[in-house]
Amino acid sequence: MDGNSFAPFPHHRLQAYQVALDFVRLIHSTRIEDAEMRKHARGSAGSCARNLAEGSGRRSRADKHRCYSIALGELCEAVSAVEIDNGLGGCPDDHLLAVHLLGSRLNAMLTPLAR
Repeated sequence: MDGNSFAPFPHHRLQAYQVALDFVRLIHSTRIEDAEMRKHARGSAGSCARNLAEGSGRRSRADKHRCYSIALGELCEAVSAVEIDNGLGGCPDDHLLAVHLLGSRLNAMLTPLAR
């Protein structure tokens, strides 16, 4: 094995994880003016992806569901922070729409995993 290759981790097989990474990138590029809302949105988006990765590495069904449920909650928190900033006149409507669209896609993927 050379220095540029690695064995895939369990989370690399999850399509939801790839979408979560796209969501993290979107949140980081979204103009969120309120510093507290920006901090929460970015932290929650990253936590969503991390909990997906953690859940994929768990062996028991209950552990997996717990991690995926946390990921779903973190997604909701990230979207909410952007909505709050938008409501305060910060985040532009088109940025909020992009967050809603990708967030809805990720929500649809996470909901069955969290059950």
